[in-house]
Amino acid sequence: MPEFDLAIRGGTLVTAADTVRADLGIRDGRIAAVAGRITDAARTIDASGLLVLPGGIDSHVHIAQASGPGIVMADDFASATRAAAAGGNTCVMPFALQPRGASLREATHAYRALAEGQCHIDVAIHLIVSDPTPAVLGQELPALIAEGYTSFKVFMTYDDLVLNDRQILDVFDVARREGARVMVHAEGYDAIRYMTERLEKAGETRPFGHALSRPQVVEREAAHRAIAHAELVDLPIVIVHVSGEQAMEQIAWARARGLKIHAETCPQYLTLTAEDLKGRGAEDAMAGAKYVCSPPPRDTASQAAIWRGLQTGVFEVVSSDHCPFRYDDAQGKLNPRAKDGFRYVPNGIPGIETRLPLLFSEGVSAGRISLNRFVELTATNHAKLYGLYPRKGSIGIGFDADLTLWDPNRREVISQANLHHGADYTPWEGFAVTGWPVMTLARGAVVAEDGRVTGALGHGQVIDRSVQAAPFA
Repeated sequence: MPEFDLAIRGGTLVTAADTVRADLGIRDGRIAAVAGRITDAARTIDASGLLVLPGGIDSHVHIAQASGPGIVMADDFASATRAAAAGGNTCVMPFALQPRGASLREATHAYRALAEGQCHIDVAIHLIVSDPTPAVLGQELPALIAEGYTSFKVFMTYDDLVLNDRQILDVFDVARREGARVMVHAEGYDAIRYMTERLEKAGETRPFGHALSRPQVVEREAAHRAIAHAELVDLPIVIVHVSGEQAMEQIAWARARGLKIHAETCPQYLTLTAEDLKGRGAEDAMAGAKYVCSPPPRDTASQAAIWRGLQTGVFEVVSSDHCPFRYDDAQGKLNPRAKDGFRYVPNGIPGIETRLPLLFSEGVSAGRISLNRFVELTATNHAKLYGLYPRKGSIGIGFDADLTLWDPNRREVISQANLHHGADYTPWEGFAVTGWPVMTLARGAVVAEDGRVTGALGHGQVIDRSVQAAPFA
């Protein structure tokens, strides 16, 4: 019998720390050997001329999530994980959302049931706490953390999700006591309502009004408030989808005071601007709905600031915040109320398949970040931050054989016609990139190759996690 099930030969292995030419031996879905030459394998993949990277981990995605009356999210678990695999990812982390007035435990278990048997790659589930009742805080949330749902998100905006300051403090207290990781959507609810009503009174109904209703000060204020609450409770938090310099300044200020504040950004804040929300001018202003997400993309100065944050360590992870809706659909962006006002345009854009090529091309290929930093931002730090390490997130003996073979010189033009998500458009239509995933392996099985998803539906597992400690405590 051969010593290994699979050998990956001739490639350049890249981790967050090292870049080496070596072969990999894979057995039972895990990396069993890293050596100069491996020959005794049942199957061999020639990776000559390619980079062998840890499979991407996208720790902030929305899949099959309730989105309001008459609105339907474009991806279920099958389509979202199919797209993720084609884009070089081997694990994604969506959210089980607790509806107001409902049991968090029941919502979580129902959401997990949607995922079981329907995934091409592995999934680890976060929670969204929208109704922190005494029963949720005292019983359900601690029990779910013990079951392996060790991270959850709270919102500082949205009618059906916003928590007030006291609720945030109470939830933070449970997280501190139980050792869970908290993600914070930092935008000020009342400030957004004020701006929205003011714009509507002035006759601003276009999707571009969405960007005007959520200026940087709204994000800055909420980030500062979230940091203050975290300091009071003595809790590390993750401020997600940071869009510009003002929120970055709050994070840097907090860290200078010794606070453990982590930060995430997304490709939309590196490549898109608020101008995209204007659509194709007055003749088709609604096309701007394709770019409506929160926080909104800002301006080129903000893009430059986010790149500086990636270069200087302000950001530890880059996620997609994939939140897909169909554009030309009465249950999506162009629902019957969308033309009445920007507040009725579903919030979110698809990006699960394009995250890695965009960051590689604009970051590594453009000389803004190193290859090792790319791996850190797209895989290793996600695993460390959310309790998946050392099972996932790097290349080494004992890790899951979650790998992406990457052609750093391959040039592609992003097109909806070649993508696998459930949405009917991509915000990056026609965007040229250099660097492309050519093969994705999840636990040693090839799940995508040359733009084709080859893995069996159900190969992906729903992963339970332990409470994460160092190095991101």
